Amino acid sequence: MLARRSALVLLATAVASPALAHPQSAMDSATQKVAAELMAFREAMKAAMLAKDVVRLRSMYTESFTHTHGSGKVDGRDTRIIALLTGEPVIEDAPITETMVRVHGDTALFSGRSPILNKAENKLYDFRWLQVYVKEAGAWKLAASQATRLGPSAG
Repeated sequence: MLARRSALVLLATAVASPALAHPQSAMDSATQKVAAELMAFREAMKAAMLAKDVVRLRSMYTESFTHTHGSGKVDGRDTRIIALLTGEPVIEDAPITETMVRVHGDTALFSGRSPILNKAENKLYDFRWLQVYVKEAGAWKLAASQATRLGPSAG
């Protein structure tokens, strides 16, 4: 429970403090290493999505994973995996236009900005998103994510 509360506090701090974000070049070597691991995680997730590998995808999320959509809707792990498998536009495989990584022990905050297609409107919107990763048995797992729609994308 304490670890969850700490992750939520870190999440709130990161969302409330965008001015504290720092460019990848300013990260120390340990944070750069974690950033590279999280980018590799994203690539592995994309591969699992393309392969429709449900077992692999389930292993990449914590059991208690939640994703909060820009609309406020909250999904659990299984609902999120269904979205990945059906090709819904998701932050997990969206192109990234800016990123920031912070590491706090076995917890990593990975935030970014991405254009994501709204299928109903056939329009791209910029989203700022945050993913919370935890290290379990030496491997990163996605514990929570949130996306906030910013407005129509210029592209």
